[in-house]
Amino acid sequence: MKPKTSLQHRGERFADAAEQLVVLAPQNDAQQFQSSLIKAGISKLTANRVEILQVNLGKLCNMTCDHCHVDAGPDRREIMQRAEIDACIQTLQNNPEIKTLDLTGGAPEMNPNFCDLVTSARELGCHVIDRCNLTILLAKGYEHLPEFLAANSVEIVASLPCYLEENTDSQRGDGAYSKSIEALLKLNSLGYGKTNSGLTLTLVYNPVGPNLPPAQKDLESAYRSELQTRFGIEFNRLFTITNMPVSRYLDFLIRSGDYSTYMEKLIKAFNPAAVSGLMCLNTLSIGWDGQIYDCDFNQMLELNLKSPAPSTIHEFNHDQLINRPIQIAQHCFGCTAGAGSGCQGSIT
Repeated sequence: MKPKTSLQHRGERFADAAEQLVVLAPQNDAQQFQSSLIKAGISKLTANRVEILQVNLGKLCNMTCDHCHVDAGPDRREIMQRAEIDACIQTLQNNPEIKTLDLTGGAPEMNPNFCDLVTSARELGCHVIDRCNLTILLAKGYEHLPEFLAANSVEIVASLPCYLEENTDSQRGDGAYSKSIEALLKLNSLGYGKTNSGLTLTLVYNPVGPNLPPAQKDLESAYRSELQTRFGIEFNRLFTITNMPVSRYLDFLIRSGDYSTYMEKLIKAFNPAAVSGLMCLNTLSIGWDGQIYDCDFNQMLELNLKSPAPSTIHEFNHDQLINRPIQIAQHCFGCTAGAGSGCQGSIT
């Protein structure tokens, strides 16, 4: 008998988690979140104009993080092909109201067309965001990236789960913290995080355990003090992002016995004031295969847009995307709990 691959192990692991989820949360659909919206006087979630195109360039990554809702890793082979890359560029060219290209993964930089996409978007006048795990900037074959990103004025949104080494390594693997610090120092040397440099460096905090993030402003002050005192590191701002009960983090919650408690915590913390700032209202998520979704989390759950909205980037039609109903489910409580959470950090 052939040994199982890591992908086969992953498939069995998530199939088992899915079975447990049915038992733990039989109403895991849109009804409960819709009820919360209605109680808050909000009849439904409806998209506005598309201002941000968030593109998942693939699930390939040099890291395997416990909190990853993408289930990305070194053994993933899903990666956006050139035809979809070109369709994204064409969409930006034909729709100048889309001002921002937000690149994510996996490690988006590992897509062989990453640099071409960045330069094309910049030539069109788009603001480009690279959601970077930091350690990729030190990996063999990617050493050129810091200078490339700086030369193209790309905003770096960098994951650093904690300013403490033990907490970061527990979530991202041994040695992740020291490599992240080395990468941050390199970025600082190029001007990232420096006042008036025009090179924005944003750090991202994810809770290590099944908890909501603390107040973003207070945590930013703590990060700034600790990183400056210990290493002389500067950055522009900090985003706090709630861990979503999706994919690998869902598996962690179920296996640790924390799923029900965590979901109850998210539901009780529902904040109507966060709804107006949800990323799905002005951001469109593009999967590695070109499929269109309301958000990155819906992408992972394969909650496609409803007809007549276009289904792929090749069929992009802005008029058909405006005022479309947003696909919702139980995980939406993660974006509306407490101060709210999204790709731009806390909402309220």
